[in-house]
Amino acid sequence: MRLIPVAAATALALALSACGSPPEDKAAEGSAPSTTAEASPAATVADAGSQPAAFAQCAACHAVEPGKHGIGPSLAGVYGTKSGEIPGYAFSDAMKQAGLTWDDATLDTYLTNPMKVVPGTKMTYAGLSDPAQRKAIIEYLKTLK
Repeated sequence: MRLIPVAAATALALALSACGSPPEDKAAEGSAPSTTAEASPAATVADAGSQPAAFAQCAACHAVEPGKHGIGPSLAGVYGTKSGEIPGYAFSDAMKQAGLTWDDATLDTYLTNPMKVVPGTKMTYAGLSDPAQRKAIIEYLKTLK
């Protein structure tokens, strides 16, 4: 019977098509648009420990639990570390040799265009152009221990 492989392939295609999609695109696919604080720029900055909406793009590949790696490394404790230093994840040689320290300025530049900052990285994400969303993600990363 061909139904099972077709259904599995369709589910996989739908899941993969969501990777890297901005949260606005996902909201347009059937849920009502937000009319509350999420619409104001000030609300995009994460409160201590709360996951900003923009982080949904990151969560497609990255876990926030220590040692739990997905397509990308766990982001728990990443703030302040050197590129390629999270234990238990197989980083690209480019990331290991980049010599970056994940602080506010470096993360902001990297999240704008990861492949430009570290050519050869495994992270194929095109980047996040909205500075307020990048700031919210960086503030959230600081809370992950």
